[in-house]
Amino acid sequence: MIYWSIFLAFFIPGILGYGGGPASIPLVEKEVVDRYGWMTTQEFGEVLALGNALPGPIATKMAGYIGYMEGGILGSVVALFASVAPSLILMVVLMVTLLKYKDSPKVKNITKLVRPVIAVLLGAMTLQFFMTSIDTSGTVQTVMLILVSYWLLEIRKVHPAFVILMALGYGAVSGMI
Repeated sequence: MIYWSIFLAFFIPGILGYGGGPASIPLVEKEVVDRYGWMTTQEFGEVLALGNALPGPIATKMAGYIGYMEGGILGSVVALFASVAPSLILMVVLMVTLLKYKDSPKVKNITKLVRPVIAVLLGAMTLQFFMTSIDTSGTVQTVMLILVSYWLLEIRKVHPAFVILMALGYGAVSGMI
């Protein structure tokens, strides 16, 4: 029965919390503190502070921690699934709808309009990463990483995952020097 309670404690805020993690935090607090009494308001505040200090989405970090505290590893899995299930269900429904109407001229026109926007957003993100890399690592290292990555990806046809791992390794080694 505890797993059903854990599921509901994170699924309901996920459905009602429009705007994602930060918007659902008061709803999670209502469930965890008031409804189920798993922790006090102070303990919840400490979990929230810890979750904010770590990278990644706050709702899933809190769900994993609280689920683990109440139901062990399975409780953590249940809480994590419950916190992402509303978005997952909505994405599946939207994908089914999109696939149903994929040959519609309206859907094709929307796709034509969205592609350039995505390309611009990716370009802006790439430029931001490039500028950050120059600021932190220097121009020479940044240009060398770009050239070596291009050579590995396009000429040697190395899988991108291996190129990323090699870049991480290089960063770890050069960071210790």
